[in-house]
Amino acid sequence: MALEGALKLKEISYLHAEGYPAGEMKHGPIALADPELFTIALMPQNLLYDKIKSNVEELSARDSTICAVSPLDFELADDFIKTSKCDHYMLEFFEMLVALQLFSMEISVRLGNDVDMPRNLAKSVTVE
Repeated sequence: MALEGALKLKEISYLHAEGYPAGEMKHGPIALADPELFTIALMPQNLLYDKIKSNVEELSARDSTICAVSPLDFELADDFIKTSKCDHYMLEFFEMLVALQLFSMEISVRLGNDVDMPRNLAKSVTVE
């Protein structure tokens, strides 16, 4: 989900973005954490919430800016997108995905980009 959100942000806003599984945060990306880092933390309730929360707390301790997306309140977040509490993890997944797409669109619009005609993207796949 993080990879898909980063891809959408790159495609329409032309900003660099990366997606990482929460379990990989302590194996490289944490080295980049400082006050200049902006992180969108996807924190689903149904899958590994406590581990993800621990990693996001590490980012907060390094003064990174955090936007948490979760059905559960997260006090350390600078910004927070509250999602619905869902019984099934796939329902959480789809709701968070929509939130990421809307977030990417809003950033792109604010940057003055045409979200309906992104540059350098082929609208069809060609096979050699």
